[in-house]
Amino acid sequence: MPISRTRPEFTADERTQLVGWLDLQRSIIQWKCEGVSEEDAHRSVLPASPLMTVAGIVSHLRWTEQCWFEVLFLDHPATGPQFVGEEDADFMVEGTPLAQLLAEYDAQCAASNAIVAAHSLDDTGRNTEFKAGAASLRWMLIHMIEETARHAGHLDTIRELLDGEVGYY
Repeated sequence: MPISRTRPEFTADERTQLVGWLDLQRSIIQWKCEGVSEEDAHRSVLPASPLMTVAGIVSHLRWTEQCWFEVLFLDHPATGPQFVGEEDADFMVEGTPLAQLLAEYDAQCAASNAIVAAHSLDDTGRNTEFKAGAASLRWMLIHMIEETARHAGHLDTIRELLDGEVGYY
């Protein structure tokens, strides 16, 4: 389900602002993928970063959401391509349709939001295997805003190089 591209209210409570800003960045990711052909979704246009494709970024963000909110915060098993040992495996999605990657990202974002809604921002992660598991849910949300916004910027550049499409919400 597409997320609204609106900023949270200026005076909203902290949780509403944090989730609102994260949802805004998530919606920009989805928007930047609209109209991208399957070929272009997997085409590398950044010579020094060949895995940084539209499809690769969507996959990476999906697995990053899972890692922070399910693995580090809830201490669920460390599953996913980022844990298989090959660096940047979560970007390796050749042959996986962009629509599938976007649907998986959307589902993961919904799962992340459900986790956030069920816990205090002051709660800390339960995972003790990774140092970042000690972070508060607040810290994790702020990090995910930063992570998602950074990759939204990458998608701005990639989209312009792919097909000349530019724009800010």
